[in-house]
Order: sequence, then structure tokens, then C-alpha cells
Amino acid sequence: MSGVFDISVMTDFAASHIIHGHPGKCARLHGHNWKVEACVRISSDSLNEIGIGIDFKDLKIILREVVDVLEHRHLNDIKPFDKINPTAENVSKWIYSELSRLLLEKNIQASVQFLALWENDRSCVKYSEK
Repeated sequence: MSGVFDISVMTDFAASHIIHGHPGKCARLHGHNWKVEACVRISSDSLNEIGIGIDFKDLKIILREVVDVLEHRHLNDIKPFDKINPTAENVSKWIYSELSRLLLEKNIQASVQFLALWENDRSCVKYSEK
């Protein structure tokens, strides 16, 4: 019987943003030490000869490649957030899409299950397309 493995890694980045149109403090320039959790799914049939589907280290490197674009930046200055509000929802969707694109580009047989983005220890958004 064939099963699946869900593999998760976490990273972080620091960035500022302004949420245009927000009725409160978030309409002002502010920043976060964002945490990112990415979960990918692989088939148990795709394990390599030593029993690994995707090495945690390799997945962290790919996720880091995505978030390095955001690291120590003002999100409103980065495409596509120069046109759309850099809300946690929009940023999580963008990271999800970029991670999915890189996995495909690198021919890694893994699909992103969800992307969780934390603005702080108490506030998180999860994005998925499944």
C-alpha cells in the first residue's frame, strides 16, 4: 500500500510593511520577525535508496531562497506588494506560490500542502490550495 509523507520545515525573516486602508495601527510603518512553516507532501513511493523523500536541509535551502527576497526589506517596495497590500494573507500566498514554482523548477516531486506565516507568537495565517 502506498502512502504519503508530509514534511515540514521552518525559517524566519525580518521585514517591515504598511497595510494601506487598515483602520488601526497597521496603517503605519511597522515590522515583524516573521516565522514561516512550509509543509510539503511526497509519495512514499518516491523515497530514495536510503529512505529519504526530500532532505530537511534541502527543503530549508529552497524555502530560504524564497524568503531571502523579503529579508530586511520593506515589503511594500517588492513586487507584487508594490501593487497589492502586503498582508499576512497575501505574503503567505506569495511564498506558497514561489516555493511551489521552485520545487517544480528543481524537478522535486513534492507538492506544497500549506504555508503558515506568523507575524508574532500569537498570530498566524495558513494558506493552501488543496
